Amino acid sequence: MTISDRTVAIIGTGNIGGRLAAAFAAGGQDFLLAGRDIDATRKLAADLGGHAEAVSVDDAVERAGVLVPAVWFDVFKELIAQYGGRLAGKVIIDPTNPVGPDGKGGFAKIIGAQESAGEILAGLLPAGARLVKAFGTLSADTLSAVARREPERAVLFYAADDDAAGEEVAELIRTAGYEPVRVGGLDQSIRLEVFGNLHELGGLGRVVTKTEALEVI
Repeated sequence: MTISDRTVAIIGTGNIGGRLAAAFAAGGQDFLLAGRDIDATRKLAADLGGHAEAVSVDDAVERAGVLVPAVWFDVFKELIAQYGGRLAGKVIIDPTNPVGPDGKGGFAKIIGAQESAGEILAGLLPAGARLVKAFGTLSADTLSAVARREPERAVLFYAADDDAAGEEVAELIRTAGYEPVRVGGLDQSIRLEVFGNLHELGGLGRVVTKTEALEVI
């Protein structure tokens, strides 16, 4: 199955959700766009060339086979708790970075130092739901700045336990204007999150091309 066979939905219209919506639309991807503020969601969708349909979160969960909850880590957990079995059979893309203000003007992890959001969220999903860690290795500003970069596209790393789900997400990454590079299974998620060695705001510290990416993974 490919992305063209699926209905895709972005849940969340903030920094990451808005940037991904613009990137999907620029690549010609039709998708559902959901947010808590339906008026703001409709306004954003109206600016995306007819590629986005503003819907409620309930409708997005009901209709989409590929869900991108572009929300904070704790909100993502709440979505799983609320929708439970309705997520079975879906591909769930996790762009989250489990960080919060550290009280000193910076950020700190809100989970254990050796824990990853990707593995935690995957463990909360019902049987049959397949989580792929993706779209979170670049900051929101960089995500917009390097989309469709030429001659060599910027890499977005992703991690997946399920090969078919990983391929669907890789296709969506390409459509959005980036080069997908798989780093392994979800046990590698920590490397893709803030402070990880493959994150722009972690050990990697920069945007890379595919050739460079293959040298560091």
